[in-house]
Amino acid sequence: MTFQTLQKVLVPTVAMLVFLILWEFIVWVAGWPNYKMASPSDLLPAFSKHWNLFLTMGWQTLWRTVVGLVIAVIFGTGLGMVMGFSRLMRDALYPLLVGFNAIPKATVVPIVALMFVGAHDFNTILIAFMISFFPIAVSVSIGLSTLEPEYRDILRSLGASQSTIFWKIALPKTLPEFFGALKVAVTLAFIGTNLMEIVSPHGRGLGALFDSGKTNSDYPLM
Repeated sequence: MTFQTLQKVLVPTVAMLVFLILWEFIVWVAGWPNYKMASPSDLLPAFSKHWNLFLTMGWQTLWRTVVGLVIAVIFGTGLGMVMGFSRLMRDALYPLLVGFNAIPKATVVPIVALMFVGAHDFNTILIAFMISFFPIAVSVSIGLSTLEPEYRDILRSLGASQSTIFWKIALPKTLPEFFGALKVAVTLAFIGTNLMEIVSPHGRGLGALFDSGKTNSDYPLM
């Protein structure tokens, strides 16, 4: 293991340990009981007590997040390709996407929950998709639209088709932007899933578990 690899592992690990120690110290100095603010030392007993519940609810959150993310990747990539290859479509769609993304997602969640009452799985997947597809679509669009025209001209002069240009030049050029956006989309999809689970009545998942802990003032569970 090289020094750079070891550093990449140790630095975030040490930072996390320092954060947990500070958290524990602040709770201890303030004298807060665990129903007011849980400390890191309260978390392991809570997990041991509710581990079966965590696994069950965690699975519900996981599969909904993954399904919503997969749909977002497929749709976002397709939409990004359309905007990347067509300036007309980019000029038409990009302002709409930016405007939609500017809407606070916390206001969209209850609207979706009321539109599809009882369809909890569908609601959750829909919100995960709606929140996470934007960075993928924009990144793919930017990656394709900034492709150097000289490359396209050279390949076209050699008789290359549009599909060949895409696979040989455009796709490799877009991959860095795509994977960068995917990291953001994963987090957004998880946030969207939990938001819907918190809002939906009789919901299941980590968000519902969090809401249950809030209702019962069970901070270690939260």
